[in-house]
Amino acid sequence: MPVSRISAEQLIGLARPVSSGLAAAGAPAVGARLLNVLAHRVPDRRLKADLLVEAAELELAHGLTPRRLKAAYAAELACADALLKQGNKAAATASAAKALLLAFHRVPHLDGMTSPLAEDPQGFTAALQRSRVMRATAKPRGRTAPAAPPPGDRPLRLLIVNRANANFLPLITDRYERHPGVEVRTLDLAADPELAPLAKGLGRMMARAVGGQAAYGQAAERALRPHLDWADTVFVDWCSAGAAFLTLVDPGTTRVIVRLHSFETFSYWPHVMDFSRVDDLIFVGAHVRDLTAAAVPRLLAEDAPRLSVIHNAMDLSSYRRPKHPDARFTLGLVGIGQVAKDPRWAVEVLRLLRRHDERYRLSLVGAALNAEGSPAMKRYHDRLERDLAKLEPSGAIRRVGQTDDVPGALEEIGTILSTSVRESFHCGLVEGAASGAVPVVRDWPFFADRDNGARTLYPRDWIVATPEEAARRILDATATEEIWLKTGQAAAEHAISTWDWTVVREDFDRLLFGDLGDVRP
Repeated sequence: MPVSRISAEQLIGLARPVSSGLAAAGAPAVGARLLNVLAHRVPDRRLKADLLVEAAELELAHGLTPRRLKAAYAAELACADALLKQGNKAAATASAAKALLLAFHRVPHLDGMTSPLAEDPQGFTAALQRSRVMRATAKPRGRTAPAAPPPGDRPLRLLIVNRANANFLPLITDRYERHPGVEVRTLDLAADPELAPLAKGLGRMMARAVGGQAAYGQAAERALRPHLDWADTVFVDWCSAGAAFLTLVDPGTTRVIVRLHSFETFSYWPHVMDFSRVDDLIFVGAHVRDLTAAAVPRLLAEDAPRLSVIHNAMDLSSYRRPKHPDARFTLGLVGIGQVAKDPRWAVEVLRLLRRHDERYRLSLVGAALNAEGSPAMKRYHDRLERDLAKLEPSGAIRRVGQTDDVPGALEEIGTILSTSVRESFHCGLVEGAASGAVPVVRDWPFFADRDNGARTLYPRDWIVATPEEAARRILDATATEEIWLKTGQAAAEHAISTWDWTVVREDFDRLLFGDLGDVRP
């Protein structure tokens, strides 16, 4: 039977046993290649997409970044566009949602040492910019009136919103709850019984944006309207599901501020949000702003939100404590629960140091990697465990684990590491610097070739490119106790004078009460 006359189900049914068998034999990429070759030979749009998606999902299931990931998600988007042209909005948005879930799967972007989006943000998202469904989803719907200025005759009503993650909000919330010119309410969309079932679901949010899901839209309007009518300003932390949900509703004259941290840049949420209903988009680092704007080019349009950079809120003064006498030879890595932290890089630095002096050791602070998170996470976890098993018996590595007393843990750390492939700000590194530990920062590879990155966020002498450079900096900075203490003191003074809440809170005040300005790249 000619290939073009075989149904998608028949062809995939023939190919799947072979590709699955290859995957079971340890060759998932070969099985995926078989499906990709078949896809290249068929003219039918739906059949081609099914084969490409099947191939990509086979590789993802084994923790691999698909070779033809862009082609696979673009093929599914082409099917979505065809459905929209036929007037089938529900099927079109369901197909587009499937494409987004594939394109932004965690394995290619979050659980490895590279990301196709970081390497080529414009190229990776080009299919999204071309897609009719995606353009309809993100089409500016606007608002009935511009945001009103802060009131002059009463306190500013500030609604602080999150969705099950308020980790970065306590200092901000506390400041404005105590501020005489502000009245604060907080709203956790995941905890509110009326909003929790509504503030989730990529497919229905997309369908609503293109004119479907009328009942869902009415329910969102009813649930959000009392909050929007009360607030003068809404501050939404995380540019993810909660922010996308809020932009389904016209905010009226209420000002909307959204803060994007880092992981959201590698997610689909910024691509489905209606930014015409957001007044200010805040980033915690210029490098994240640049990459996000490159991946979501409508953020550079004239009608886009103001783009500003404000660092995380941190009380760094509490980290100034005397160091333990043995801290000079102790390296510390705070936060190891993500592959992106790349603790194996820290282990390599330790190996190099111990060739010079076996007093050097490494303290790992934080919860361990979840080996069940994804196949890619398990692969990294297993390699890390093999690395640690070679050094732990000698006492060269100590696992502190999760702790509520990070300042206390840092008393025993004399050199604080940032070994990550990507970070938005790396609070653990800055806290370590504030404690008087010598900062040693890998030039985060996701941003190393861009205009902004670790080397523009931190002092240049903190930055290293390789484990060898890191080892040299540590050996120089810890050569004597006097040099080590002096280097750590300088780092603490810089950290506290630059990033302590007493400094950063002024930026938040300008954001809420004045004009912070637009800093788009």
